[in-house]
Amino acid sequence: LDQLKSAPFRRITPQAGVPGTPRYTDPFQAADVLAGDIGAIRRYAPPVLKNKTVVVEWATEEDLADLRQRDAAIAITMMPSLQAGESLGRWSAATVEAALVALRADPEAELSEDTYLDLLADIEWQPHIRYLQPEEAAINRFAFVIHPLNVGFIHRHHLFRWTRFLPDELVERVAAYFPPMYLSKITGGQSPTTGQRIEGTLISLAATPRQMMAHGEDFTYKRLNQASSMAARRGARIMGLGAFTSVVGDAGITVAHEADIAITSGNSLTVAATLEAAKQAVIKMGARDLTKGKVMIVGATGSIGSVCSRLIAQAIFDVVLVSIEPERLIELKRTIQAETPGAKVAIATRPDDLLPDCDLIITATSAFGERIIDISKCKPGAVICDVARPADINEAEAALRPDVLAIESGDVLIPGEIDFGYDIGLPPKTAYACLAETALLAMEGRFEDYTLGRNISVERVKEIYRLFNKHKFQIAGLRSFDKFITAEQLQAKRALAEKYRQDPELFARVNEQAEEQIAAMPVMAKGVKAGDGFPVNKVAGLAVGLGLLGLLWRRRKKRE
Repeated sequence: LDQLKSAPFRRITPQAGVPGTPRYTDPFQAADVLAGDIGAIRRYAPPVLKNKTVVVEWATEEDLADLRQRDAAIAITMMPSLQAGESLGRWSAATVEAALVALRADPEAELSEDTYLDLLADIEWQPHIRYLQPEEAAINRFAFVIHPLNVGFIHRHHLFRWTRFLPDELVERVAAYFPPMYLSKITGGQSPTTGQRIEGTLISLAATPRQMMAHGEDFTYKRLNQASSMAARRGARIMGLGAFTSVVGDAGITVAHEADIAITSGNSLTVAATLEAAKQAVIKMGARDLTKGKVMIVGATGSIGSVCSRLIAQAIFDVVLVSIEPERLIELKRTIQAETPGAKVAIATRPDDLLPDCDLIITATSAFGERIIDISKCKPGAVICDVARPADINEAEAALRPDVLAIESGDVLIPGEIDFGYDIGLPPKTAYACLAETALLAMEGRFEDYTLGRNISVERVKEIYRLFNKHKFQIAGLRSFDKFITAEQLQAKRALAEKYRQDPELFARVNEQAEEQIAAMPVMAKGVKAGDGFPVNKVAGLAVGLGLLGLLWRRRKKRE
């Protein structure tokens, strides 16, 4: 104390300025969050702190101006303000402590932890957050995870085009081990209702659905946790799980538990968009009274299928539930009958016998290498809405019955001049419903775990659809096997369906021919044939493939 009493203040508390000797800046540049003394940070940090979050005990407006000039994104002061209406903690912990001591009711009270705790209970204490760049405060950020639906997606990526010269099975298996990859920045989204702007980060895993199934859920959980950390570093406050990542394991619950940001599977809006697209399709195929039809849901006990079944039963009252889980089928039937008295509910483990009576078939399975439905058994003019990603129904099967309309689940148009910065396999400005849910929640400022697990809430589906309408999201045009369906095609399907209805003998001949053709086709679902395996087992070939992919990854990381 004798030495300190005459020492300059800068020896006790670091002061802003230039250090006497150059300092090592790599730790500052590698970090996403800088926590410590504001004087030390200003003195020793490099001149550029782009996208950094700075957490300090206290700071002045001059300190914030300096951080703003260095392109830091956010400053957080931990001490409370001592003036009403002040949005900055600009006094040190020592100053705040001194004020508390002076204000204690009993001047003789011991300065113990309990005394301070009692004093703290009487003040409102919360961190003060300042967005240092004007655009940061105006934009809500999200992230979304996709993955290749098949090995062809890997071949098409500009970094991996050379992999087409290797066996597909080898590429698919090796790529699954890659860590998450940043793909692009999603820009231009803006609510016409509130003006809220959004930006997203598109992240990809490299595993196909088949590889995710082969490795087990922990394999995918690990990579999704890495993706959530990557998303948080880029400023995202919520991350959506796309395609198969939303159904692996417990459908997002474990990922949400481990992540530092909010997680949603996007399945609430997937359900809402699916039902809206199915409704539009049935109307365009000539239905006049939707309440008098009959609907089949294949995969009815899954997370999407079960809530679709419950909502459809409230509107149409005649549903067929198909699943390979008989005990859950019984439970779902009882739930629907309790929620919708008078609803007619049939259950089955196979769809074939009940297909000829159904006007609308919704498929939402996670099956591979199976024939989900035999399209030759569909009634004239039926509509098939395929929710699964990858699809349950393939184009060759659908072509056997040109009177049947097979559509993809509802894709969504996000308001604003949206640009995904990457080809996600949809037309420009068009998003998968699960991606759109993530963007919609960011637009609404709902940074919370929203749709998780296999028991999707009916109330959540209705709420997300209200937000959908509030912010002027729209269902995109109906599509079938990656192509928009034209009015001319719809008219031709309606005419052919009516012809079959009027001529049962002709329809019987067409069905007989379709049955023969479909029997000769390979049994498959999700583009995977029954019994598909991994025939490449030569150690040399695997080693070469691993070596080439590993070298490319190392080169990419070095460039970054």
